[in-house]
Amino acid sequence: MSLIPQLLGGEILDPFLSLINKCPVLNTPTDWKETPNAHIFVADLPGLTKDDVKVEVVEGRVLEISGERKNVDDDVEKNDKSSGGGSSTTTPHDTWHRVERCRGKFHRRFKLPENAKVDEVKASMENGVLTVTIPKREVKKPGRKLVQIE
Repeated sequence: MSLIPQLLGGEILDPFLSLINKCPVLNTPTDWKETPNAHIFVADLPGLTKDDVKVEVVEGRVLEISGERKNVDDDVEKNDKSSGGGSSTTTPHDTWHRVERCRGKFHRRFKLPENAKVDEVKASMENGVLTVTIPKREVKKPGRKLVQIE
């Protein structure tokens, strides 16, 4: 039997969940696939809309995906103000017993290769999945040059 649950008051914690909650970057999984014609990034951003996410190319060759997952109470206040109150599922008298879904700002950066056409980046978002497509250009490989020996 491990001593860790005893040291934590008997509660068994999932170390991976603890790490995710402390590090929002781990809660923004992103795949990067290279095809013959493009670099494609796919990021899972459940519960977010395109207005919650920003996609930029910075420093000439760095793809930056950032945004913020709002707190549940922030969403409730916004809904109460826009609907005149009353239709919310959370009230000021509610007690939260567990909050495991990560909230707050997230920020991912990817250094793009030389063949990325950074001026032709396209992004779309559907059902909480962001897809960023960056076309590729052909990069000429250095050829051989015969050097005369004197």
